[in-house]
Amino acid sequence: MSVLGYMQKVGKALMVPVATLPAAAILMGVGYWMDPVGWGSESILAAFLIKSGGAIIDNMALLFAIGVAFGLSKDKSGNAALSGFVAFMVLTTLLSPASVAQLEGIDISEVPAAFGRINNQFVGILVGIISAEIYNKYSAVELPKALAFFSGKRLVPILTSVAGMLLAFVFLYIWPLVFEGLSVFGQYLQSLDAVGAGLFGFFNRLMLSVGMHHALYPVFWFDVVGINDIPNFLGGAQSIADGTAVIGKTGMYQAGFFPIMMFGLPGAALAMYHCAEPRNKDKVFSIMIAAAMASFFTGITEPLEFSFMFLAPVLYLLHAVLTGISLYIAASMEWMAGFGFSAGFVDFVLSSQNPLATKWYMLIAQGLVFFALYYTLFRFAITKFDFKTPGRGEDMNNDNGKEVNINELTHAYIAGIGGADNILEVDNCITRLRLTVKDSSKADAAALKAIGAAGVVVMGKDGLQVIIGLGKVDKVAAEMKNILNV
Repeated sequence: MSVLGYMQKVGKALMVPVATLPAAAILMGVGYWMDPVGWGSESILAAFLIKSGGAIIDNMALLFAIGVAFGLSKDKSGNAALSGFVAFMVLTTLLSPASVAQLEGIDISEVPAAFGRINNQFVGILVGIISAEIYNKYSAVELPKALAFFSGKRLVPILTSVAGMLLAFVFLYIWPLVFEGLSVFGQYLQSLDAVGAGLFGFFNRLMLSVGMHHALYPVFWFDVVGINDIPNFLGGAQSIADGTAVIGKTGMYQAGFFPIMMFGLPGAALAMYHCAEPRNKDKVFSIMIAAAMASFFTGITEPLEFSFMFLAPVLYLLHAVLTGISLYIAASMEWMAGFGFSAGFVDFVLSSQNPLATKWYMLIAQGLVFFALYYTLFRFAITKFDFKTPGRGEDMNNDNGKEVNINELTHAYIAGIGGADNILEVDNCITRLRLTVKDSSKADAAALKAIGAAGVVVMGKDGLQVIIGLGKVDKVAAEMKNILNV
């Protein structure tokens, strides 16, 4: 499998632990709403909620190890998840400052600072990947009769514990060097202050087009180089007390997304609706209103972004630039809000009482400006350069109101991908099929788009993504797995 093809699988697996963040955001957000002054000191229930959410945030590295191992396992096995837990505990226990001091025969004060930060999401992801690969390769192994009890899935935790020990031995020597390099990188990013936040926003959207944004955001949002923006923000008062958060700074890699997701992209949706041909306006309206509502309320932007990403790449580049500008403005003005899932209205409301949320209401004013910017720029560019956004240059009413037959549609997608023999693995995210294929060049992008795909992304020789859209992709993926028995 190519590197890009494998990375798309890792990106999908990362969504398993990331999906736990909304629970933390809701618990802590409600807790801060109940006790906005004492942050739990004046309300037992508020403290209960805040501490409950903190339990998730404080163990994100472990959740990454478990979630990635589960997500990458071939049959989404709980045994693989358990193995990720085992490997992570072995590794982090052996490389704790006290253990390192004992292993090297030195005083704990002489232990490199790197080992005080071994419990991080980067290590969790790495352990999860290794555990999943061990599970996928050895979960069906049969041992001699004398050891038959330890055959198959029971063998995997044993092997991952050994892998944890071996990885700990390697990390004992290389982790201080890796940590130093990451620290220098993180310090450089932080030294750029608002500019660094803007660059992150730009590349975050740009890399979404190939599904690689999952490789970028842990650096800024989690504890890979010491930035740890989401957990520090959600930690609120405790993060301030610990000195891990700074009012007016923590949240700078999140806040600027709110004006984009709540206002900017809905503005783009309105522009695309107004630019659609009259015969298609009704259908474009139904598509755009659903996508705009998803973006505004939940921060799920893929349905909107993929509606123009491949039809008009210049517009998507404009969107990435505007996102970077939005993060720069919010960071430079110290208008802060944060999220547990994404930058939608729900997270915005929940975060507003967080003690780290500063001048959060100004993000609404910024959002209104970006709504006007997106609408004006998109409408001008679409009409000036005749970009073929939804409803332009096509007849969207050729189904005569008939309900789509998922089985027939799925067979059409299979044919467009190169036939059943070309498809090895089928997975999906919110809006797209994520496929492992024998030869991605066999896919017929024109045929796939003709049956409704918004775009086709080639991820190396054996990786392929087909953007279908919110709601329909789950049904197509399930039907494809059923037809192909994969």
